[in-house]
Amino acid sequence: MTIPVKRLREGARLPHLATAGAAACDLYALLEAPITLAPGQRYPVPTGLAIALPDPSVVAIVCARSGLALKRGLALANGIGVIDSDYRGEIFVALINHDDQPQVIENGERVGQLMILPVIAADYQPVDVLDETERGAGGFGSTGTR
Repeated sequence: MTIPVKRLREGARLPHLATAGAAACDLYALLEAPITLAPGQRYPVPTGLAIALPDPSVVAIVCARSGLALKRGLALANGIGVIDSDYRGEIFVALINHDDQPQVIENGERVGQLMILPVIAADYQPVDVLDETERGAGGFGSTGTR
């Protein structure tokens, strides 16, 4: 699938697959100067890119980089980012610093990943009764830990 990408500012880097087996492309910070995130601080890191998804059958998902999360405590503030097929604005990576130390984000640093996934458009129907399962309504922790 070909995704049209527009560079909104000079220096914006196209999404890039780091390896042949990678499922998501790296997204790069496009900053005029380094940003320092204090512990608990959130910041929308600009990428300088906009994309045009072909139709509503696909969605672009912004994911965290596991190395940033593990080594520096930087994660996505919203868990994942959803880029709908009709959005044409700049892609931002909303980072939060979960570490107890300030973290510096540099221009050109890989700050997130972009993944294109299929969308299943569901038709939600109200019903009075749902089918029974072995699990039933068992929620958090109901299946054990091992």
